[in-house]
This record gives sequence, structure tokens and C-alpha cells, in this order.
Amino acid sequence: MSKNHISFILHKPQLSENIGACARAIKNFNFKKLILINPKPIFPNDKILATSVGAKDIITQSKKYDTLEQALDKIDIVIATSARFRNKNIKHINLEDLKKINFKKKIAFLFGSEASGLSNDEISYANYTLQIPTNPDFKSLNLSHSLIIIAQYVANTIKLKSVPFKKSKKVKSASKKEIQSMLSLCIKNLDEIDFFKPKEKRPKMLENLRNIFYKMDLSDKETRILSSVFASLSKKRWLTK
Repeated sequence: MSKNHISFILHKPQLSENIGACARAIKNFNFKKLILINPKPIFPNDKILATSVGAKDIITQSKKYDTLEQALDKIDIVIATSARFRNKNIKHINLEDLKKINFKKKIAFLFGSEASGLSNDEISYANYTLQIPTNPDFKSLNLSHSLIIIAQYVANTIKLKSVPFKKSKKVKSASKKEIQSMLSLCIKNLDEIDFFKPKEKRPKMLENLRNIFYKMDLSDKETRILSSVFASLSKKRWLTK
């Protein structure tokens, strides 16, 4: 198992100190990949570098994106962190369940902003949601504290070489990019038949669609078949016009 397959994504982080502390935590457990989506502070800055305390390489090698979709383009499995389980359509796991994750795949742990965490729409891009057990009357954790707890647990899990989910070697899981491409074809077809009614419910309906496809653990072959189906439907409608 390689730690190079694991990324830590900060979605709209608010404070420079937390970004720096997260970089430090990532390096503490010998991980390499930090990804940021629309950070509020200028990135990088002196305060981030100061609070990273020697993890400057994590900062300089990090990647920054404008959207969650862009950040997940090459990720196989997304695990969203949340203080509460809000999305009933996504499988909820705890720290112990991480032992069952196949860390040979490209894994991303997704963290929300300090102010508001992750919205249901943002969580809908995940395969799982993960909750760190805390005092039920005081659940909120600092961003870097959440990251370091998960990083430490994952590092130990990899070290112990825990058994991953077993799957035939001949079956290759679809990447997030492949699923997004297939989903775009599906949405295009639905738009063509004016499926999303009323229009104000379109965002919620798209969220539900993502939930369905991302939790299915589709193979690349299954994704190609579905993409072909959606493309054929669109072509057939165009020819009959």
C-alpha cells in the first residue's frame, strides 16, 4: 500500500493557521498530497508557511482548484468528513471501517470549511461520509485536529497492512473522471427531455443523481456501457427530429 495514493482536500478553508497546521499534520504521518479548493486567504502566504513548521514542501507541492469536480478528477474514492450524518443516501462509516478501504486506490479525504463544514451538495460527491467519535454535546473539532486524527489512523492502518475489500483483479473500478463523464451524458439527456421540473428543484435532483452513481462502485466497463447507452439515446432523439 502506498501513501502516495492518499490526498487531503480542504474545501474553502478560512484561516491561514489551519491550512499551515494541516500541512504539518500531513507531513507528520509521511503523507504528501494537500489539495485546496477556493481558500479564503491568499495562498500561499507567510502565516501559512510559519504555521506549517517545516512542512513547506507540502505547501509548495500542493494543488489548488476552483471547483470540487476539478479536484476529484483523478480520485477513485472520496471520503467526506462531517460532524453529523446529514445525507441519508451515502454510506456512513467510522474510523474502524477505514480498515476495509482499499488504499491501493486513489483516496481523498474531504474536509469542509471551519465556518460551515460541507453542504449536502458537496457531500453528494463522496462515496462515504466519516464521523470522528467525539463528545455528543460538543462535536465540533478544529480542522487540523480532524485531519491529524484521520491521518494517524490511516497511517496505522496502512502499516498494519489491513485486508482491503476483495475484488477480482480483472475488474477495474471506474475513476471519478469516468463517472463524472457518464453522469454528464445522463444529465444532458435529462435536460433534452426537460426532466428537471420544477426548475428550482434541479440542484436537489442533481445531488440525488450523484448520490446514486457515486455509491454504486461501478467498474470502468459498466461506466462505458452506461455512457454508450446515454450517448445512443441522445443520438436517436437528434435523428428523429
